[in-house]
Amino acid sequence: MILDGKRLSEKRIEILEERIGESGLRPHLATVLVGENPASQLYVTMKQRACERVGIGSVSVKLPENASTKKVLAAITRFNEDPQIDGILVQLPLPEQIPSRQVLETIAPEKDVDGFHPLNLGRLFMGNPVFVPCTPRGIMTLLEEYHLPTEGKDAVVVGRSIDVGRPLGILLLSADATVTLCHSRTTCLEEHTRRADILVTAVGKARFITAGMVKEGATVIDVGTSYLDGKLCGDVDFNEVAPLAGAITPVPGGVGPMTIASLMENTFYAASMRHAHL
Repeated sequence: MILDGKRLSEKRIEILEERIGESGLRPHLATVLVGENPASQLYVTMKQRACERVGIGSVSVKLPENASTKKVLAAITRFNEDPQIDGILVQLPLPEQIPSRQVLETIAPEKDVDGFHPLNLGRLFMGNPVFVPCTPRGIMTLLEEYHLPTEGKDAVVVGRSIDVGRPLGILLLSADATVTLCHSRTTCLEEHTRRADILVTAVGKARFITAGMVKEGATVIDVGTSYLDGKLCGDVDFNEVAPLAGAITPVPGGVGPMTIASLMENTFYAASMRHAHL
């Protein structure tokens, strides 16, 4: 079974467009982009197009590769204080001279639609999330939509990043899976991946996961994006693994579209909360 994130994201975007129209709200998302990373520029453009589609206003600040931390923080502070802005997104990764942790901690928690502020991650850890990081949220939505059970399942997540691996591990744990979080220092990685009922990989290494690392019938979620021979591909060797897996996400067209749909949903939720407190 191919887990069609593109189709599902279209469905959710259509529902969200209708909900925003009925609400009478005009949410606004602010994006901060630092540097000329082509992938980051593409992602921001895609997010802005999604905003236009559902009726979310978008503004963007673009800073040069050599921008100072002070300038980045100033842009965030301005958006924090702007009553018209409901959500703030800082496109990662940031240039090396800018401390990501300090930047993410500067975003007002109530506008942190990426869900990376320590307060929002803490709420997620406690099982009472407000904003769930967009990629993990999209993955959980895919599992739910395709009626793929998590309760009692062995889930292995390869990658421990703050934007995917760690929060996804918590979400799967909250959904009653038994979770193993693997990383670059894990020994005998294939011993862990081969017993996974649900295998999620987010390491950014092209075709890293091969058929010999996957349990027959497993659900395989590929978060990675890499270019190999000029072609976009994921962490999973799709042609090898797909015949073995019970369900699998393609790259492109799997997790990526769900991430953007989740961002739009988080932004609308932020706007709804703000207006509820006015």
